[in-house]
Amino acid sequence: MTGPLELAAGVPDGPDSYRFHTADGVASPGSFRTAELLLLRSLHGAAPGDHLSVQSNYGVVGVGIAASAASVRMTEASARRARLCRRNAAENGADVHTAIVADIGRLLRRYDTASYAPESHTPIAVGKQRIADALATLRPGGRLFVAAADGAGGSRYADCLRELTGDCRTVASADGCVVSVAERPREFEPPRYVGPTRFTARADGVALPLVTLPGMFAAGRLDHGTRLLAAAATVDDGDRVLDLCCGAGPLGISAARTADCSVTLTDDSRIATRAATCSLRAAGVDGRVVTADGVAGVAGERFDRVLCNPPTHAGDGVLSSLLGDASRVLAGDGVLLVVHHRDLDLRPHLRGYRSVSERATGEEHVVVAARR
Repeated sequence: MTGPLELAAGVPDGPDSYRFHTADGVASPGSFRTAELLLLRSLHGAAPGDHLSVQSNYGVVGVGIAASAASVRMTEASARRARLCRRNAAENGADVHTAIVADIGRLLRRYDTASYAPESHTPIAVGKQRIADALATLRPGGRLFVAAADGAGGSRYADCLRELTGDCRTVASADGCVVSVAERPREFEPPRYVGPTRFTARADGVALPLVTLPGMFAAGRLDHGTRLLAAAATVDDGDRVLDLCCGAGPLGISAARTADCSVTLTDDSRIATRAATCSLRAAGVDGRVVTADGVAGVAGERFDRVLCNPPTHAGDGVLSSLLGDASRVLAGDGVLLVVHHRDLDLRPHLRGYRSVSERATGEEHVVVAARR
């Protein structure tokens, strides 16, 4: 974990400065994002009232606006980021509520203002869906502030705001990033820009009915690494199996369809666990799905097999804690099976295990077995 980062308040209300803890797996852990700083500056002079911060990252906008807002709710699809939001709110004395949410359109409460800073890797359709759903959470006349650079789809998001509301204006800009604002129409029904993809994949001869959502890893297909791991995972009747970083749930479903075992699926992303729940239902598999950072949601349990296709793009900090902590939920003779690209060396993240051996190799991936 890096940080903390320090930010001068710049307003009469609240503390003189704010401190934000960050970590691998968040957007811009080493410095503040221009988009979030512009949102904060724009909201301070905008009488935010009851405010909704969409995809709050580690809480810069929600925490920073808390002193001048009537109330603030931060949402995040990531359990890891939500935990940082809560920590930063508590340490800065900000009265803010944080929730792990996949679909903000399902929120029942209505707000006066909302803010959203899409990340550069966010699929445009996903960003537009969040904009439409954020508008739906506002009271009629409520304002949505969207900050993005052109490299992150800024002009297309501004066009989306115009299409949905009939008008939008620019209220701030810096370093190629623009804040656009639009008001929610009195009558508004959010359109659907994204929807689930349902398909059946096969791994080692086993049919895997899956449901994925845009923005997920390998959405709409079964990736080669997961296919290799599913074939290499020897699961026996009676085993307790954990599908760690489950995504849409193919490993858990594969285990349940090849042995009479119990399966638990967990992922940091609420979007992924929502898709996994749908996949289990489609496969007719009785399993449990948990949204949590790593093994935090199953910390008191023990498993005979932990199957993991880890988010190698999330950084060494995430990998070290994810794979290291997995040893704490292994049964005495349990095994962790991890798949990774052949060019990646995971041995530094598996040093705490008694033995690490190669279980299977593919054209681009390797499966290793680790025992504690």
